[in-house]
Amino acid sequence: MSLTKPQILHPTIEVPKTTIPLSNGSEFNAYRTEGMFCIHEETYDYKQGIPKLRKSWIESREKQGDTNHSQLYYAKRNILTEEMLYVAKREGMDPQLVLNEVKIGRAIIPSNKRHLELEPMIIGKKFLVKINANIGNSSILSSIEDEVEKLRWALHWGADTVMDLSTGKSIHETREWILRNSPVPIGTVPLYQTLEKVKGKVEDLNIGVFLETLEEQAEQGVDYFTIHAGVLREYVKLTEKRITGIVSRGGSILAKWCNHHKKENFLYEHFDAISKVMQKYGVSYSLGDGLRPGCINDANDAAQFAELKTLGELTKRAWADDIQVMVEGPGHVPMHLIQENVRLQEEICMEAPFYTLGPLVTDIAPGYDHITSAIGAAMIAWYGTAMLCYVTPKEHLGLPNKQDVKDGVIAYKIAAHAADLAKGHPGAKERDDLLSKARFEFRWEDQFALSLDPELARSYHDESLPQDGMKKAHFCSMCGPHFCSMRLTSDIRKETAEVSLDESNG
Repeated sequence: MSLTKPQILHPTIEVPKTTIPLSNGSEFNAYRTEGMFCIHEETYDYKQGIPKLRKSWIESREKQGDTNHSQLYYAKRNILTEEMLYVAKREGMDPQLVLNEVKIGRAIIPSNKRHLELEPMIIGKKFLVKINANIGNSSILSSIEDEVEKLRWALHWGADTVMDLSTGKSIHETREWILRNSPVPIGTVPLYQTLEKVKGKVEDLNIGVFLETLEEQAEQGVDYFTIHAGVLREYVKLTEKRITGIVSRGGSILAKWCNHHKKENFLYEHFDAISKVMQKYGVSYSLGDGLRPGCINDANDAAQFAELKTLGELTKRAWADDIQVMVEGPGHVPMHLIQENVRLQEEICMEAPFYTLGPLVTDIAPGYDHITSAIGAAMIAWYGTAMLCYVTPKEHLGLPNKQDVKDGVIAYKIAAHAADLAKGHPGAKERDDLLSKARFEFRWEDQFALSLDPELARSYHDESLPQDGMKKAHFCSMCGPHFCSMRLTSDIRKETAEVSLDESNG
C-alpha cells in the first residue's frame, strides 16, 4: 500500500566521517569508508568483529513479520528505512531523493538482513561514484588473517564495497570473518564455492547445490551476489572469433556446463528460485557479465550485447519481485567505444545501476593495468556508471598483495572523484579547492592532509626538503626559491595591490 507521505522508521542517524583539521582553523569532513568503529591497533583480533549497527533495525522488521527485506520492497511502499536515512546523511542528499531513486530501480542500497555490522551506502548515478575492491584467497596463496587484513586495508584507502572471490581453502570461514569485520557491503560469486563443492567438476554442477550455497552465503550476510544468468547457450558460439574468448570465470564455467549437457544455463532456467532466496534476506543482484570482452579487439561485439539484452530481461523479473539490481559491465574497451556501453545499458536495463570493471583502454601494459583501467573508469563513470570495480597492477599476472590493493584503490578513487567533478556532483569540488588554496599559500601540512595519500605526499616533499622549516617555505625543490611560479604570482598580486592603494590615495 502506498502512503501519501514517507513513513520514517528511525529519526536519529549518525554516520562516519573523517575530519581533516586545517591550519587556518577550518576543517573538512570527508566520506569515510572505514566505518564508525574502525580499529587500527596492530593487536587487532579479527575474531571479535565490529559492533552490529543494524541489529535493532532488523529485529524490529522481523517482529513485524516482514518476509522481503529488500530496500526496493520498502521504497515501493513509501517507507523511509533507517538505511535510506543513513545514506542520505552520508551523501548530503534529501532522504526523499534516496527513496525515489531506490523505488525506480536507479539506485540500490546493498543490505542483507544478516549483515548487522553494515554501515549502509548507496550505488546510483545520482550519488557519489563508488568503487569496489576484490579480495579473496586462492588454492595457492593467503589465509583468513591475510584476507581480513586486506579488507581493512582496502577500506582504509577508500573502498566502498568489497567482493570476496575466494576459491581456495576455508571459503566459508574466510567469508564469515570478512563479513563480521566489514562495515561495507560484501559481494560474492556463489558459483565459485558451488564448484568447490562438486570438487571442481564443472559437469557436476546443478541448481540444487547452487541454491544450497546461495542460502549458506545469504545466511552469513553477503549483501550482493554476482549471478551469471545471462550466459545463454546460444550466445557461447558468438565468442568463437574472439581473440581472448570468454574471460569471465563464471561465464566460462557456465559455458562449459551448457556445452557438456547441451542444456540451457541452469541459473537462467531457475532464476525465480534464486530470487526467492534473495527476497528472504534482502540480497541484491549483481547481474554478471559472463561474456564481457577480455581485450579491446573483442569490445562491443555480438556476444557482449546479446548477454546485455538478457540482463535487461532479468532486471525486469527481479524488480517484479522487489529485488534490487545492478548490472555488471566490461572489461576491455577502447576509449571511443566506452560511451556506447553506458547508452545501451541504460536503455536495455532501464537505468539500473551500472557496475563496471575498468574498462581497460589498452592491452599493452601488464603491471600497469590499474592505470590503463582507471582511464576508462573515469570516462565510463562520467557517462553514468555508478560503481567501478578496481583493477590492481597484478591484473592478468597474479594475486594482489597489500601494496597492489592500495595502488588499485587509490587509482580508482581518483577515477571516481574525477567523474564526480565532471558530473557536477554537489560538494565534489570543495576538497580540490581547499587543497589548491593550501598549495598556493604554501600551507604544506594542509596540502598533505587533504591528499588522498598524505603519507606519500609528505614523503615525496621530504625526500629533498625534510627540515621542519621547509614546511613553511614558499617553494619546493622542483623550482627552488627563485623560479616558483606561485611565489612570483603572489609577489605580483602584492605589488599590484600596493600600486592600486597608492593611486587611490593619490
